[in-house]
Amino acid sequence: MSISVGSSVLDQYQVDQGRFAKGDELGKNEFLQLLVAQLNNQDPLAPQENGEFIAQLAQFSTVEGIEKMNSSIDAMASSFQSSQALQASSMVGRTVVFPSDRAMVDPAEGFTGQFVLPQPSQMVLVNVYDEAGSMVATINLGAQETGIRDFAWDGQDASGNPLPAGKYRFEAQASINGETTQLATLLPANVDSVSLGVGHGGEMVLNLAGLGSIGLSDVFTIGK
Repeated sequence: MSISVGSSVLDQYQVDQGRFAKGDELGKNEFLQLLVAQLNNQDPLAPQENGEFIAQLAQFSTVEGIEKMNSSIDAMASSFQSSQALQASSMVGRTVVFPSDRAMVDPAEGFTGQFVLPQPSQMVLVNVYDEAGSMVATINLGAQETGIRDFAWDGQDASGNPLPAGKYRFEAQASINGETTQLATLLPANVDSVSLGVGHGGEMVLNLAGLGSIGLSDVFTIGK
C-alpha cells in the first residue's frame, strides 16, 4: 500500500531506505510515521481536508485489519492441522465401511456387508468371486425391502468347503419389476495407516489393508 504526500513533506522527513526491503510496500509502522510527518508539516494556512485525513486513517485501519485477519487464519490452519492429526491417530486399526465391490475376507471369521436397494424386490442375490474372477458362492437373500440391507457370508463355497483368506468381489443383484438390477455394495475394510493433506482438497487419506487408499469423505460409517 502507498500514500501520496506533498513533496515538501518527503523532503523534510528523511526515510531510512533500509526499512523498505520489499520495494515500495509500506508496513503499518512506516505508514503511521509518514502520516504523522504529514500532519506535522502541513501548511497551517491550508490544512489538510478532513475527508482526506479520514481516508488515510481508513487505509491504516485496513492494513491493521488485514494483518490481524492473516494471523487469525494462520491460527485456524494450525488448529485444523492439529485436529486432523488427532483424528488420524484415532482411525488407525479401526474398520470403515465405504462404497466398494471388493473386500479382504478371513473366512474363519465370517463376513458381513451391505447393499443399497432402491425399490422392494422379491429376489436378491449376492454373488461372490475370488481374485481369479471365478464365482465361488451365491448368497440367496430372498425378498427384501427398500433401503440399506445387510448380508452375511460364511466363507464357504457352494459345496460347503471353507475358502482361503484373501480378496473377494461381491456382486449384488435384485429382481425389480421383472428385470435384474445391479446394486451398490458397502463393504468393510481395516485402516492400516493415515496420510494427512495428500488427498483431493488436502483431505485425510485412509490407507486400507489390501485395498489401496480412499479419502475420508468416501467413508460411509466408522466401526470399532
